[in-house]
Amino acid sequence: MTSHQQPAGSEPPVGDGKTAAESSVGDGITAAESSAGDGITTGESSAGDGKPAADRIHRTIEAVFRLESARLIGGLARLVRDVGLAEEIAQDALVAALEQWPADGVPNNPGAWLMSVGRRRAIDLIRRSRSYDSKLAEIGRELQIDGEGFEHDIDALLDDNIGDDRLRLIFVACHPVLSVPARVAMTLRLLGGLTTAEIARAYLVPEATVAQRISRAKKALSAAQVPFEVPTGDDFAARLPSVLEAVYLIFNEGYTATSGDDWTRPDLCLEAVRLARILQGLVPDEPEVHALAALLELQSSRLAARVGAYGRPVLLLDQNRGRWDPLLIRRGMAALDRVHRLHGEYGYYALQAAVAACHARATRAEDTDWPRIAELYEMLVTVAPSPIVELNRAVAVAMAHGPLAGLQLLDRLRDEPALRGYHLLPSVRGDLLVRMGRSEEARAEFARAAAMTGNAAERELLLERARTGT
Repeated sequence: MTSHQQPAGSEPPVGDGKTAAESSVGDGITAAESSAGDGITTGESSAGDGKPAADRIHRTIEAVFRLESARLIGGLARLVRDVGLAEEIAQDALVAALEQWPADGVPNNPGAWLMSVGRRRAIDLIRRSRSYDSKLAEIGRELQIDGEGFEHDIDALLDDNIGDDRLRLIFVACHPVLSVPARVAMTLRLLGGLTTAEIARAYLVPEATVAQRISRAKKALSAAQVPFEVPTGDDFAARLPSVLEAVYLIFNEGYTATSGDDWTRPDLCLEAVRLARILQGLVPDEPEVHALAALLELQSSRLAARVGAYGRPVLLLDQNRGRWDPLLIRRGMAALDRVHRLHGEYGYYALQAAVAACHARATRAEDTDWPRIAELYEMLVTVAPSPIVELNRAVAVAMAHGPLAGLQLLDRLRDEPALRGYHLLPSVRGDLLVRMGRSEEARAEFARAAAMTGNAAERELLLERARTGT
């Protein structure tokens, strides 16, 4: 986690609560549902319906590709041993679908259709490659390759271990050779199926920036000859945190956007939740995987209540808890129960999820178990010490034991280099000063915080608090 990322377990009274991190089982989407598209099947073409039918098919193609892209790229990467090339082949298959499906109709099994097109393209590339013999040795050492038998065996190779392909893809996308921003972009592109334009819009950066980031990441993976495999043993344990962090950071940016006009970007949150569910299905015995999923489910349950009329931020203590999503809360609690059964309750994400669970259990703000939250942050400081965790602990202590106790902890952080320019430090300080009746000092802190934040909705809220001193 970077020094300026806020742990997800708690939302300070100023309203941040920012957090960072599928098999078809993960989100309840079955193979039949993913194949169904929007109900258009083979033989239903746009010829009689005109443009609306064609538009509908294009939307179906986009939805199918979003669902199938990870499986498609993963299977092709296992064949060609190059993630960048596999993604290019997958894009070729998408182009073929855009050309053929509007005229011929959506196939009954669109995922299999895309894989078949991609497979043929991959085989053609391998056969034309100067390293054809070495490729065959690499992917088919034990296969009998003879005429038609080659393609038959490749079919079997692609059909086996689809879940393993996705897991391999996640670990490649989050390989340590890549920068954190590159891991996030690659995860959204390869696992989430987002286009370069969609990623750019989500992060409010130029499309060319994202394209360059992804291009450099592919070159870095190729130059480092990163194998398309799931790490094992100690290497698996060492690299899993980078995978979880990428999902955590995607959720973070959606939960409280660092810039732009909107305080939240729910699409990013939902994508992170989907990725966490993928990981639950692929790595079912890792407690921190379930802990991350629990954390994101519980935090997502509050999304609808965090924004009021005209996109105005609604702080945690002011939220209408009747708008919290009970299904997501149940899913989060179930994932947290799994963490306990796996004896992982003291992990980094597990402790944050436990904090989020304290909020979820409180039907009214005044029922929140703040002493327990303060204890959990005390443990989190030991597990993963950071100025951000200390800031959250100060908030919890203030809520449990009074604003003065929290302010004393907070003031120890005023000269912390990692928090220099971090708007939540003066924002939280202003909130505690308001509670102590020191409104003039609070106004100055809110004004400082407003000048630091890059988010327009949050800036407006802080400026209003600076004007009113409340």
